[in-house]
Amino acid sequence: MEKWSLMTITVLLALTVRWTVSLGSYSGAGKPPMYGDYEAQRHWQEVTYNLPIRQWYFNTSDNNLLYWGLDYPPLTAYHSFLCAYVAKLINPDWIALHTSQGYESQTHKLFMRTTVFVADLLVYIPAVILYCCCLKETSTKKKISSALCILLYPGLILIDHGHFQYNSVSLGFALWGILYLSYDWDLLGSMAFCLALNYKQMELYHSLPFFCYLLGKCFKKGLKGKGLILLIKLAGTVVFCFAVCWLPFCTDVEQIMQVLRRLFPIDRGLFEDKVANIWCSLSVLIKIKNIVSPQTQLKLSCAVTFLSLLPTCVKLTLEPSLRGFKFALVSCALSFFLFSFQVHEKSILLVSIPVCLIINEIPFMATWFLLVSTFSMLPLLLKDGLLLAYTVTTLAFLSACVTSFSIFEKTSAEDLQLKSFSLSLKGYVSWFKSFPKIVKRLFLLSGAVMGILTLLSATMNPPQRLPDLFPLSVSIISCLHFLFFLMYFNIVILWDSKSSRSQKKMS
Repeated sequence: MEKWSLMTITVLLALTVRWTVSLGSYSGAGKPPMYGDYEAQRHWQEVTYNLPIRQWYFNTSDNNLLYWGLDYPPLTAYHSFLCAYVAKLINPDWIALHTSQGYESQTHKLFMRTTVFVADLLVYIPAVILYCCCLKETSTKKKISSALCILLYPGLILIDHGHFQYNSVSLGFALWGILYLSYDWDLLGSMAFCLALNYKQMELYHSLPFFCYLLGKCFKKGLKGKGLILLIKLAGTVVFCFAVCWLPFCTDVEQIMQVLRRLFPIDRGLFEDKVANIWCSLSVLIKIKNIVSPQTQLKLSCAVTFLSLLPTCVKLTLEPSLRGFKFALVSCALSFFLFSFQVHEKSILLVSIPVCLIINEIPFMATWFLLVSTFSMLPLLLKDGLLLAYTVTTLAFLSACVTSFSIFEKTSAEDLQLKSFSLSLKGYVSWFKSFPKIVKRLFLLSGAVMGILTLLSATMNPPQRLPDLFPLSVSIISCLHFLFFLMYFNIVILWDSKSSRSQKKMS
């Protein structure tokens, strides 16, 4: 009973923080002609309610795709239509065709913020609470601490409730998928992940770990017996889910192709904004976008992404375990973020949420990563006037992690899941014994650099000849951190003996 009381308090605290952040300004407020992501979400409600489905993704006189055209999968469009239906009952002017563009009022802001709040409350937060409650071999205190830290992760709060998006829906569906798989409810897990993928195409970041983990389970069961039956059931579930979601767009091939063109805009090039991945960072030295065509950029990014995540996927397929699956979600999503095509700075959330799931296992490194991931979106947050919210939520999250997990006491090789790796280096690298001290100093140095750069970005104007100095500095510093974390997570996965032992027990 006490556990559920504490969980209730945790949820209420998380909801209070979310609502408080949402009371500030919103993305693009009073900034015509495009306004911002707030207007994009409102405009999609306008389009989906007033136009027939066959026109939702096509450029017409009533649907100018250059003005926030729909570029997410069908479930996002259906969600927009549902919100629009409620909006129409309250005030038809909010979604009136053409005349509602750029609509701004306190009442409408309250309505839009409420839709994000409700989506968070119905999809994401229950998945987090159930996941933490179902953690095996974990004390009640750690379960509540994990839930508190995950729900206070500032990145998702600031983007969804401050900047204005519905990332909690797709990420929530993915969490439900992970939760179902942890109980061997593989068909439900597949169905939940299909919903996530049909809500936002960026969930492709998580697709390979889901695929490899389930394929590995089929191999273990035997592809001539139970494994083959499971594989057929999984394939049928995926086909059924996609068929239901895409059914209204399957009237002809051109409809399907147009939706796909909107979801994967190749012509935009390798990257647009100052994003903390390898391509943006390298552009300081090599102007890749000016040297090779968009098609070649796409092939290059796909090849590098595939090579970077191949070792993790191979091991997960050969040795499927829930622990390995969770770490693979982190590693593969980070590979996609660092090396793939057309990455947005907000896509780091797809790495951060899997990291949240292992915060009870590696609290020090998880906390460090989650702080960096929030910092990497600083230019976007400053643009939306979220400096105060960023500072307060980041400090609150750090305080929660330090208090709940005593992170600075969890830096030994065993705490960092590097014991097997350290044993393999014994006799070769003598400095590994001092690694805990080194990693603490790196964390403090990292925090100092992020703090100083945040202060400079918020208070100083960059030199006229270097207008992008601060955003680019944030991107490059964050990218260096992410490369370090990619190497770290891959070492943990490839040298992980716990997954191997648990797999032997399963077999």
